[in-house]
Amino acid sequence: RYKAKKLIFATGVKDIMPDINGFSECWGRSIIHCPYCHGYEVRNQKTGILGNGDYGFEFSRMINNWTKDLTLYTNGASTLTEEQVCKLKKHHISIIELEVDQVNQTKGKLESILFKDGTKSKLTALYSKLPFIQNTNIFQELGCQLTDSGHILVDDFQKTNIEGVYACGDNTTPFRSVANAVAMGNVAGAIANKDLIGEEF
Repeated sequence: RYKAKKLIFATGVKDIMPDINGFSECWGRSIIHCPYCHGYEVRNQKTGILGNGDYGFEFSRMINNWTKDLTLYTNGASTLTEEQVCKLKKHHISIIELEVDQVNQTKGKLESILFKDGTKSKLTALYSKLPFIQNTNIFQELGCQLTDSGHILVDDFQKTNIEGVYACGDNTTPFRSVANAVAMGNVAGAIANKDLIGEEF
């Protein structure tokens, strides 16, 4: 048991891997979640997006800025609108609706995607947005609120709705980067310290 006047949650989140053999070995290496974190390193390479519907369309628009050799893998029947399909084709973005069977890789380096019909597609980078869970539920036991996206709800000073409890980093925002997490941690630490001083002086 520990006692404290203030508590900061900097616990991050846990990504939930899809049931695709080889996927987890590539995660964070050649299967990536964010162009602002990894896009420069894989710019102008043969790249894919694993997604469908609005997410697949919007992410294709974004990644098209990093490479023109781009394919959208919907992992089954497309849920894109006709307008979205036309716009993707206009920008020479291929759409493959086959179901993914496995990812072929060597030591986390993506080589190709193998589909359930036995065909495969070669590529060197794949973007994917994964569902996540929080690494702890202690903050919920304390009564802290979550956003609709499953993040801890905080204000501009990293304060939760519970007095004396703060949170920072990936557990509070979909904008996941080391720099952002460090900046939020800096704010949370400073505000917690300021609140302690205010209570004691």
